[in-house]
Amino acid sequence: MLRITDLKLPLDHDEAALSAAVIARLGIAAADLAGYTVAKRSHDARKRGAIALIYALDVDTPREAELLQRFADDPHVQPAPDTRYRLVAKAPAQLRHRPLVIGFGPCGLFVGLILAQMGFRPIILERGKAVRERTKDTWDLWRKRNLHAESNVQFGEGGAGTFSDGKLYSQIRDPLHHGRKVLTEFVQAGAPEEILYLGKPHIGTFRLVSMVENMRATIESLGGEIRFSQRVDDLLIDVTPSGERRVRGVTLASGEQLRADHVVMALGHSARDTFEMLHARGVHLDAKPFSIGFRIEHPQSVIDRARFGPQAGHPLLGAADYKLVHHCKGRHAGSGRSVYSFCMCPGGTVVAATSEPQRVVTNGMSQYSRNERNANAAVVVGIQPSDFAAFDASGSVLAGIAMQRALESHAYVLGGENYSAPAQLVGDFLAGRASRQFGEVQPSYKPGVTLGSLDSALPDYAIAAIREALPAFERQIRGYAMHDAILTGVETRTSSPVRITRDDSLQSLNTRGLFPAGEGAGYAGGILSAGVDGIKIAEAVARSILNGD
Repeated sequence: MLRITDLKLPLDHDEAALSAAVIARLGIAAADLAGYTVAKRSHDARKRGAIALIYALDVDTPREAELLQRFADDPHVQPAPDTRYRLVAKAPAQLRHRPLVIGFGPCGLFVGLILAQMGFRPIILERGKAVRERTKDTWDLWRKRNLHAESNVQFGEGGAGTFSDGKLYSQIRDPLHHGRKVLTEFVQAGAPEEILYLGKPHIGTFRLVSMVENMRATIESLGGEIRFSQRVDDLLIDVTPSGERRVRGVTLASGEQLRADHVVMALGHSARDTFEMLHARGVHLDAKPFSIGFRIEHPQSVIDRARFGPQAGHPLLGAADYKLVHHCKGRHAGSGRSVYSFCMCPGGTVVAATSEPQRVVTNGMSQYSRNERNANAAVVVGIQPSDFAAFDASGSVLAGIAMQRALESHAYVLGGENYSAPAQLVGDFLAGRASRQFGEVQPSYKPGVTLGSLDSALPDYAIAAIREALPAFERQIRGYAMHDAILTGVETRTSSPVRITRDDSLQSLNTRGLFPAGEGAGYAGGILSAGVDGIKIAEAVARSILNGD
């Protein structure tokens, strides 16, 4: 097969036009085109009046060898890559201990799935509940202001990604095409086949729920075991005569101990008590940067018109998204910092995402249809570990957690101490005055918002940076700084505040047999990259077991 890339056609082309474009691009007769499949389809909206579809196609032709020679210097005509996934190992008939996987979010899901497919029968420990029970508990916060500390947006089957837009794209390097394995497994679990070729595929929350259940059933059918409501409170670690630290198992909140020589820590970024336990047990951690800010909401129609112009509403384009960044240069506390949009959710809602009592955290979510009235995204400011000292002067690697908690606790107070979130109209935020009433945009955050001033919700440098960035974003998307757009606070869990650092074998730097994985360990950001990291970790665990390590 040949892979043709960067093949552009008008938005409203018919199927015959695509075949004709392939024939013209390769300079072959129609009889020499045996067939093709779409490997990727995206769009170029830079010219709003003439939006083009951009294709990558895998072409079947009997003249493949000749064409490869003719186009040898053309980077857009190359052999189609082999994206098939191959298991790297097979489990032995007898295992001394089954591998343990802590966490059943996207990363833990794929660690467990790949280990199960290789025959290692993993035991997966998830502190939260199964996904449907978890969904009820999450709605209990959104509708009745009742927080379930172990079953919420952050904790439970499927991880934080279950209550999200279900984005399935990433900018990670993936030379082994592990991302294709992730997407293929999702399709087998019930995702639409379009995720295999759309440039920016997404699933949405409702579809993710049933997919996660189907993947759990696959793991169990292969001998794996998933235990819910099983929080890990301690690690069992031995020190060998040579001074090497080795993991030997875990202790659960119930007091039960499970023995294992290979433990995967597939934590989410909100497992703060587990980070504290790892630090107390001497596992090597590093503080890492993350970002803080607000959620911003606009009418989706405003974003559609700004991005797609007269083509807004076209069914192949769907609800428009955006990705923005601004590097602050003004003479203020935020000078030199970067402000950027994060986790943009077209046609979605802003959701309550706290996992700790008396704290407020925001996140974004949308369904597959993306047909809610508002668009929302985080507008966040990058911060460094040096910023953490204002909240924890001890120099601890966990100081970022202290900063998150302080901001979330203050947001709880600003919101009225009942899990409502503090909010402000963009026009009032830019003018430095408190908001008193809503305009055109109605906030989607549940259980509700409290209007006022957000000036104290973030450090002064973050407020100043966002104030400079919003007018700059307006120059890229007309209407972005509209007066009635809503800012809701706070967004603090953009990524993990710590990294559980690992070596080339993907094990902890100082604790053998411990495999830090995914977003909570600082090695992924989003569903797809977390799944890819899970595959890599599963392969590393399998090799370690077979090597007697």
